[in-house]
Amino acid sequence: MKDTPQLRIFQDFQEYTPKWYVFKNLFLGKLHDTMPWEELAACLPPENQGPGAPKWFDAKGMFALMFLKSYFDLSDEKLVERFNTDWGIQLFCGKLLKENQLVRDSGIVGRIRAYVAEHADWQKVQEVLLNSWKGDIDNTHVLFMDASCYESYIRFPTDVKLLWECCQWVFEKQLFKICKKTGTKRPRSKYHEQKKRQLGYARKRKKTFKETLKRKKSLIYLLEKGLGQLQEVISELKGAGLAAEEFGYLRTVKTVLSQQTFLLGHPAKELKNRIVSLPRPYVRPIVRGKENKRVEFGMKVHMLQVDGISFLDTMDFNNFNECTRLRISVLKHKKVFGQALQLGADRIYATNSNRRYCTERKIFTCFPKKGPKGYSEAEKILSGEISRQRSTVMEGVFGDHKNHYGLRKVRVKGEKKEQLMVFFATMTANAVKIAKRREKKESPPLLDRAA
Repeated sequence: MKDTPQLRIFQDFQEYTPKWYVFKNLFLGKLHDTMPWEELAACLPPENQGPGAPKWFDAKGMFALMFLKSYFDLSDEKLVERFNTDWGIQLFCGKLLKENQLVRDSGIVGRIRAYVAEHADWQKVQEVLLNSWKGDIDNTHVLFMDASCYESYIRFPTDVKLLWECCQWVFEKQLFKICKKTGTKRPRSKYHEQKKRQLGYARKRKKTFKETLKRKKSLIYLLEKGLGQLQEVISELKGAGLAAEEFGYLRTVKTVLSQQTFLLGHPAKELKNRIVSLPRPYVRPIVRGKENKRVEFGMKVHMLQVDGISFLDTMDFNNFNECTRLRISVLKHKKVFGQALQLGADRIYATNSNRRYCTERKIFTCFPKKGPKGYSEAEKILSGEISRQRSTVMEGVFGDHKNHYGLRKVRVKGEKKEQLMVFFATMTANAVKIAKRREKKESPPLLDRAA
């Protein structure tokens, strides 16, 4: 007689497994509960539509992996290894693996990042998260703002290094390979002679201005000649020698040549949109004026903060004056949290235009008072407290992101991808703070020992 199937009271749903209950009591599970997953999933196309859409993870899983990458500060390959061996991470992503099942595609995180960067608007995602966290944020009438630069992972750029990289790409990676592949004779050039001179120049600990100028002129001449020879070979092959990505590199090399030729007779401040990296042509030098680092190379971010929770106003690889963003920042704060009554910012924001704007809207600032009439005693205390909070909490957030959430040097390539990394690091740091606040509220108060 065959055994008749019995109706089970608890089905094998993921939510009812013992692992799920253990996960919910861990901090990773509490971090998971701070996210509005359904609203976040709606920010991506339904059912992973579109070219290059990863099919292994749904929209929730893709967002979850991006948060976890910032939370654990791991590379793409190590994050996949951690996913395969940690069921807590699998539950966080909503994808519990079966026995002997592994994710063998080590490049899936990179494809997910590219897909999210292409299809998700970070401002819309940020608005969804802030609206979900509003109930855990106090003192919403106080707004802090400041700017910082998150540097890209590039070697320190100099004109000689950049020109030599362009020469190497034109001759070694393109011209010589195409001639070898097609069996044609190499055009005559002094590339190998210049290579020896470049090695000798690089070995010198101290380079004089005259030596550097001579090296730049030699490399500009070599690069101009190499581009002409490469153009002739490509024209003979009717463009068959280069791939689509390599044509983008070729445009960048030509731009570098024109910019460096311009710099021979003009000061650097007259050159706009200066390229400092061949693989990352969108990166610009950001002059910050710090004592230990006068110029930084990466993305400048204008960040706002309310009760320790940070959100982004704008991100741009071109330098901008943050004081012009005050009005827009106040309006963005009003859209989410209501009217700002107190504002903390450093002295660069204290322009006459910004002062009039804040006075008209009755916003108290920590700006130094102008005119013979100074602050009252109570106003001095309030202004000092706002300045102290801005200089400690607000500026401390930048160091926290760089030291603990993978933003010391942004390693991914691509303008949108780098912006996505900064965004998820900022939101992950916020989610950690929200989870700790909720955990503190839910934990029962300790009993008095004397009682």
